[in-house]
Amino acid sequence: MTVQGLRVARRGAEYIGTMAVQEKHRFDERSLDRFMVEHVPGFVAPVQVEQFKGGQSNPTYRLTDAAGRRYVLRRKPPGKLLPSAHAVDREFRVISALNRTNVPTPRAYALCEDDSVVGTAFYIMEFCDGRVLWDPLLPEVPREGRLAIYRAKLETLARLHAVDYAALGLADFGRPGSYVARQISRWGKQYKASETETIAAMDRLLDWLPAHLPANDETVLVHGDYRLDNMVYHATEPRVLGIIDWEISTLGDPLAELAYLCMLWRTPMDWGGLAGHDLAALGLPGEREMVDYYCALSGRAVPDRALWDFYMAYNLFRVSCIRQGVYGRALDGTASNLRAAESGKLVRPAAELAWSIVEGIAGDGR
Repeated sequence: MTVQGLRVARRGAEYIGTMAVQEKHRFDERSLDRFMVEHVPGFVAPVQVEQFKGGQSNPTYRLTDAAGRRYVLRRKPPGKLLPSAHAVDREFRVISALNRTNVPTPRAYALCEDDSVVGTAFYIMEFCDGRVLWDPLLPEVPREGRLAIYRAKLETLARLHAVDYAALGLADFGRPGSYVARQISRWGKQYKASETETIAAMDRLLDWLPAHLPANDETVLVHGDYRLDNMVYHATEPRVLGIIDWEISTLGDPLAELAYLCMLWRTPMDWGGLAGHDLAALGLPGEREMVDYYCALSGRAVPDRALWDFYMAYNLFRVSCIRQGVYGRALDGTASNLRAAESGKLVRPAAELAWSIVEGIAGDGR
């Protein structure tokens, strides 16, 4: 099973930096000027707008004001949207709350739910001037500095999972408990809403996963898409300046989020994953090393193999659902990333990889 050239961990110049705003994502910049003058302290009109090349779900823009200050605008895409998707108001709420903690997040400035300003709801936040590391092999980092980058990622995740979300006013940000069950139901429904072909592995997963849910049910604040390219690192230090893209953040299971991050070690190198690479030669940690490191930081028990493999299969299923949604938006013209159509090509192989993990779980009861 190969999908040469397609990437779970995205790489390449097509995802880095900014470009001219795509025609379908343009808006009235003078209308935005008026909003920012009123709601963003220190903003000086007029604004210059560029669109980030990355970002498949919510179109994201770099704004530069007349004084040279930079900001980021995230908005809902135009067109027909799936229920509960593209929740920029939730992004703004969680970033605003975390601004008061030791979890690195961009400063949140203003939320606008008035569609008349730029056509859809949006929010404005700080521009973190640092590095986005798209390639998990970290070719731009010296070999001896790569482990520190990965450790910083796990340290930041442990900080996030330690916050008192109720004290931050986020007790109603999701439902405590039954996170994985609800996620399977939610993403399964969105998958079916975007389905373009029958994939046997997906149908099997839709039946098997709800019947084999883990007994543990801890609740923490989770990012929902915690991976290397959703954080901005300091320009020279192995330090996270800001976690970005909080669209699907909620109250959830910490091990589910940890396994999502660790999928990187299970996905093939021709998808951009770490499986098949000589990690020691590259100065990169192994999957178990990172799991142990996180558990030591967070005070959680290291999960046994069957439980860990369940979380892996669940996350690959979830990624398949998300990619099918991106592909569906590419077909109807609302996806913001120029390569969104390629997402559809990874749905089947990711689902089949998930099912192969299920088949390897002893006593799966099928």
